[in-house]
Amino acid sequence: MTSDTNSTARKVRGGVSHTLLVIVALIFMAPLIYAIATSLKPADEVFTPTPDLIGSEVRWRNYVDAFQFAPFGRYFLNSLFVAVVGTVVVVVASSLSAYAFARLRFRGREQLFVLFLGTLMVPQEVLIVPMYWLMQSLGWVDSYWALIFPWAFTAFGTFLLRQFFLTVPEELEEAARVDGCGPFGAFLRIMLPLARPAIAVLTVFTFIAFWGSFLWPLIITNSVDQKGTVPLGLAQFVGQQGTQWNLMMAASILAMLPTVLLVILLQKHLVRGLLVTGLGGR
Repeated sequence: MTSDTNSTARKVRGGVSHTLLVIVALIFMAPLIYAIATSLKPADEVFTPTPDLIGSEVRWRNYVDAFQFAPFGRYFLNSLFVAVVGTVVVVVASSLSAYAFARLRFRGREQLFVLFLGTLMVPQEVLIVPMYWLMQSLGWVDSYWALIFPWAFTAFGTFLLRQFFLTVPEELEEAARVDGCGPFGAFLRIMLPLARPAIAVLTVFTFIAFWGSFLWPLIITNSVDQKGTVPLGLAQFVGQQGTQWNLMMAASILAMLPTVLLVILLQKHLVRGLLVTGLGGR
């Protein structure tokens, strides 16, 4: 009798837990659902006295009109180039510096790492003016390199990968050195393959950061039609004649696709990386 009661209680708790999870998921998905619904409405039905989720007709042409309203194809290519190149630079620089801080022995290593981490406490807005002066002195204003390199060498990726490298047993590197590998060979053949989950986490975070960056591209980009990115393109829907909300929502949904696809492709490594990254440290 007691076992039946416990089994019933577990089922009830499980049902309540799943119901609460569904409710919370719907709450978090509500803005996305509303954005998709708005992107399929006629322009004169976006704001009505009685809000409706579905308009009088489903206008798939809004997605075509969004690309015709502004050179969104160009914006997508620009953002893709900046995000991909920026992510590659961040992963390469972060993995090398993380390996140095995790495995190489040199004087002042810990103090230098703490100083490096201290840069994370400096807000991006504080660096805007000196960074703009630097780009102007290099002649990089209104260029792709100004969109990529100023924010490609941050301490976040180094910290993330260093914590993962510290979880790797040193015996693996020692075995590689016995076989004739130097520090760089051990890094390429041992550490990097094992760090794929952590690299997947860093890749997703970095790609999303570059893809969604708005303030710095707004300041450093003069020729928006040629060098503009997707966030700058979304701002083009706001003008003196009003805001094209249905087209903006359509463009926003399309702008989400690259990051969503990246997360889906790296999902297996991403989950494992989130579970193990940051658990080590010596």
